[in-house]
Amino acid sequence: MDYTEILIKIRRIVRSMNLESKKIQKEHGVSIPQVLCLNHLNSCQDFQSTHKDIRTYLNLNSSTVTGIIDRLEKKGLVARLPKKEDKRTTYIALTSLGAKLLEKIPALLHERLSVKLKNLPKEKIDELDDALNVLIHYLDISDVDASPMITIEDNLA
Repeated sequence: MDYTEILIKIRRIVRSMNLESKKIQKEHGVSIPQVLCLNHLNSCQDFQSTHKDIRTYLNLNSSTVTGIIDRLEKKGLVARLPKKEDKRTTYIALTSLGAKLLEKIPALLHERLSVKLKNLPKEKIDELDDALNVLIHYLDISDVDASPMITIEDNLA
């Protein structure tokens, strides 16, 4: 196999992510980063989290996360709640509308991949990690913000 086959395989992955992102956006009106934010809130105690914890979970910069939360709030999918003890701190809470939306969205590509990766032996995971590190190095993209999900449309956040 020559390097062209590798490029085609990368393109197939990127195209699949793009198609999934467009489909979720069209059918459910939210971007994949927004879905991941909702999923995070759904897994939190009392369905609430701080902006900082969401930012850490998504591994995105603060302004991008603010945009995600703003758009979700405008759609009624999350609500900002002041912390009782400290009004300067705000919790982001999943609304019932947000929970209902999550029930309708099918398992995302990155979720399906995560399930399959868990079944791989550690040696295979290490091999895959090494190969991806080579690609990241060759593409000189190690400083690019990336969330723990597969998406190429973070600007739609």
